[in-house]
Amino acid sequence: MPIADPVPSPKAGERRIPDLSSEKVREDYTQAACEAYLRLADAWRLSSKQACALIGEGSERTWFRIKANDWGGTLSQDALTRVSGMIGIYKGLHLLFSDPLADEWVKRPNSDALFGGEAPADFMIKGGIPAILETRAYVDALRGGL
Repeated sequence: MPIADPVPSPKAGERRIPDLSSEKVREDYTQAACEAYLRLADAWRLSSKQACALIGEGSERTWFRIKANDWGGTLSQDALTRVSGMIGIYKGLHLLFSDPLADEWVKRPNSDALFGGEAPADFMIKGGIPAILETRAYVDALRGGL
C-alpha cells in the first residue's frame, strides 16, 4: 500500500506556502538558501557588511562561517524570507537586463521615487523585509509582471 502524502497536493492554480515557523522546514531550506545567497552576494559584489545586513542573520563572523560552509545553524524565518525576495529580484533583473547591468543595478544610485537617489541595496538594508519585498515588486512591475 503506498504511503499517503501527509500534506495534500495543491489544486490547480493554488500555491502552497511552506510553514517557515517549523524548525524542520527551515532546516530543510537552509543549505539551499545559503548556497543561493552566497552566489547572489558574489554576483552583486556585496561587502561582508552589506551581505550580513541584507540577510539579517548574525554577525560578520557568522557570514564568514556560512561562506566557508562551516556553519551548522538554521536560517530564521526572516532570513529565508529575505533570501527568497532577493532571489526574485535577481531573477527579475536578469530577465530585464544584460548580466553585467543586472548585477550592478542593486549598487547603483536610483532616481526612482521609491529609492530616493539611493542604491537599491542601501534602501533594502535600511528598510529590511518590507523594502526587499517592495524592491521585488518594483522589479516585477518593470518587467510587466504586475
